[in-house]
Amino acid sequence: MRLHQRLAALLPEGRLLPDAVWHRRHRVLLRIAGAQAVLMGPLALALGESLPVAAGVLVAVGYPLAFAALPGAGRRLRSGATTVSLLAASVALVYLLDGLTEAHFHFFVVIGLVALYQSWAPFGIALLVVVLHHGVLGMLWPHTVFGHAAAHHDPWVWAGIHAAFVLAASLAHLASWRLNEQQGLRDPLTGLANRTLLVETADRLLQRRSGPVSVLFVDLDDFKDVNDSRGHAAGDQLLLTVADRLRSCVRAGDEVARLGGDEFAVVVDGGPDTAVTIGERVLRAVAEPLPVGGRPLVIGLSIGVADSTTAADRRAGTLLHNADLAMYRAKGLGKNRLVRYTEGMAQAAEDRATLGADLAVATRAGQLEVYYQPTVELAAGRTTGYEALVRWRHPRRGLVPPAEFVPLAEESGHIVEIGRWVLDRAVRQAAAWSAGSGQPLGIAVNLSPRQLTDDDIVRRVADVLADTGLPAGQLTLEVTEGVLVRDVDTVIDQLHALRALGVRIAIDDFGTGYSSLSYLRRLPADIVKIDRSFVQDLRPGGPSTTLVSSIIELARSLHLEVVAEGVETEVQRAVLDDLTCSHAQGYLFGRPQPADAHRRGDEHAAPPVPAGA
Repeated sequence: MRLHQRLAALLPEGRLLPDAVWHRRHRVLLRIAGAQAVLMGPLALALGESLPVAAGVLVAVGYPLAFAALPGAGRRLRSGATTVSLLAASVALVYLLDGLTEAHFHFFVVIGLVALYQSWAPFGIALLVVVLHHGVLGMLWPHTVFGHAAAHHDPWVWAGIHAAFVLAASLAHLASWRLNEQQGLRDPLTGLANRTLLVETADRLLQRRSGPVSVLFVDLDDFKDVNDSRGHAAGDQLLLTVADRLRSCVRAGDEVARLGGDEFAVVVDGGPDTAVTIGERVLRAVAEPLPVGGRPLVIGLSIGVADSTTAADRRAGTLLHNADLAMYRAKGLGKNRLVRYTEGMAQAAEDRATLGADLAVATRAGQLEVYYQPTVELAAGRTTGYEALVRWRHPRRGLVPPAEFVPLAEESGHIVEIGRWVLDRAVRQAAAWSAGSGQPLGIAVNLSPRQLTDDDIVRRVADVLADTGLPAGQLTLEVTEGVLVRDVDTVIDQLHALRALGVRIAIDDFGTGYSSLSYLRRLPADIVKIDRSFVQDLRPGGPSTTLVSSIIELARSLHLEVVAEGVETEVQRAVLDDLTCSHAQGYLFGRPQPADAHRRGDEHAAPPVPAGA
C-alpha cells in the first residue's frame, strides 16, 4: 500500500469534483453505457453473428453496470464499472468489425467520456484494457484484433503503440482539465490557496486515508484597527507578511489558504497533536514584530483547531466549521491563543446565536434595566455619584451577565441602540435624584467604541442634557483604552467635542489597554479609573501597590482625578487611603442595584457633591 500511495502521489491530481457534479456526470455516462449494451446485441446479429454470440456481447457490455448501480458504492467502484462497460463495447466493436482500423477509434471516444470523471482510475483501466486486448487477444486472434499484416506478426509491439496513443489522449484530457481548473483557485493578494482549493484538499485527504486530518482556523486579532489607523495598504502588507510566516511553519503536504479578509486556514495531514504543534509554531512566528510600512507592528492571532476524530462526519466543511467555533472561543478567552474544538462548542455557538437574536429585540421589548453603583470619596466616606450599568433580564434565562451579552452587543452593533437607551435613562434618573434632594448628584455612563465611531454621540449627549435639564458638569462619560486602537485622531476629536459641552471624560480600566503613557497626554480626560485587576492584589508592600502608586502619581501630575475600581476589603481601602487615592468603587461600598433600591425616603437628602463630581 505504501508503494501504491507513493506511485499515486507522483501523478498530478485534478480538483475533486463536488458530489452533485460527479453524480450528474456519472448518470450521463451510465445512460450512454446502458444504451451501448442494448445496441450491441442487435448490431452483432446484423453483422451475421449467431444468437449466443450476440447474447454474450450483450452480457459482456452490460454486466459491469450492475456494479456501477450498487447502493452505497463509492466513486471509484462506480466509475471503474462504467469505464469497463464502455471499454467492453470498444473491444466488442473491434471484434465484430474484424479489426477494422476505424473501429479502434471507439477507444478514443471512450477516453473522452471517462475524462469527465476527472480521476486517474478510469484512465488506468483504459490503459490496462488496451494492452490486454491488443496484446493477449492480438496474439491469439490477430486477424480479429488488427486490420493490417504488420500487427499480425508483432501484436505486443502494436499493443504498446495503441496503449501509447491512449495514454497520449489521456494526458491531453488531463492537461485540459488541469489548466482550466487552475483558474480561480488562488488568493490574488497572497498567492495562497482559496477556500475552494482548501476544501477540496481536505476532502481528498479525508477520502484517501483512514487516519486523522486536522484544520487550523487562524484569525488576526484587531485587524480592522490596523486598517483604520495605518491604512489599507499597510493592512495588505500585514496580510502578505502573515501569509509568508504561515508558509514557513507548515510541512510539505499541508495546505495554507486565505479564506478572505484576515482569516486563514491550514489543512494538516495528521492528528490534533501535530496540528497543535504547528499552531504553536505559528503563534511564536507571528509574535515577532512584523515590519509594516517601515515600522514594526506586533499583532496577535486567535487559532482554532479541529480534527476528524472529533467531527460528526468526515467532511471538510464540518472540520472548517468546528475549527471556526474553536477560534471564536480563543477570542472569547482573551485572543492571541490556540483552542482545540470540543463537542460542547457547537451547542455554545448555537446558544450564542440564539442569545444574539434575542438581544436584537431586548431594548424594544423592555427587557433592559439600569443598575447604579455608588462612587465614594475615600477621605469623607460619602457617596458622590453613581455609575450606570446595563442589565438584561431575559424572559426565560433571567439576568444575563454583562460579560456574556455586552461583547455580543459590540460585535453585532446593537450596543449603539443599547448605549443610547442607557444614556437617556441614566441622565433622567440623575436629574430626578438631584431635583428630589436639592443637591447635585453625579452620574457616570459608559460609552462603547462603536458609539464613538458609529453614532452622532456629541449631538445625542447635548440633546439629552437639554431635555432633562441636568447640568453638563454632573455627567461623566467613561471610555476604555480600547477605543484608542481605532482611529486615534477621530476618537480624540470626539472626546474634545464632548468635553466642550461641559461633561467630564473618564478613562476606564486604565493600565490594561493601549493608551498607557503614550496617549494619556493627548486625551481630554478628567478622571482615571484604575482597573480592578490592580486593586485585587493590593496589600502593604505588594507589587500591585507600587503600580497603583505610580498611576496615582502620574494622574496627580496631570491634574486628573483617580477612582479605584473593585474595592472589596478594608485592607484595599486602607492601602488606597495611604496612597491618597481620592475616590473608589466596589462591593465594599455598594453593589450595583436598581434605581428604586437607592436613596429611598429621606435618602434623597444627598450629601453635598464636590464641583463636577
